[in-house]
Amino acid sequence: MIMGKVVGNVVSTQKDDQLDGFKLLVVRQVDLEMKPTKSYIVAVDAVEAGENEIVLVATGSSARMTRVTKEKPVDAVIMAIVDKFEIEGKEIYNKRKEV
Repeated sequence: MIMGKVVGNVVSTQKDDQLDGFKLLVVRQVDLEMKPTKSYIVAVDAVEAGENEIVLVATGSSARMTRVTKEKPVDAVIMAIVDKFEIEGKEIYNKRKEV
C-alpha cells in the first residue's frame, strides 16, 4: 500500500466504458514522517476522498479487489482515508488535529 495526499483530479471524457462514473484523483506519496515525496499516482477513488486528505492506495492486482473496482481495468485505487497514523506509539498524523 501507498500512503499519500490527494493533490488533484483527472478529467477524462474519452475512456473505456468500464471506467465511466469513476472519479480519478492525483495522489502524491508521503514518507513515514508525512513529508511529500516526488512520486505521484492517479487512482480511482473508491471511498469518496477529497482534496488534501491523507489516503491509502492499493496498486496492481489488489486494486481490482474492492467492491467498486472488481474486474475493472484499474491499477491503483484509493481504498481508505487515514484518520490517524502512529509509529512506535508516537502520533505522526491525526486528521482531527489538521483542521
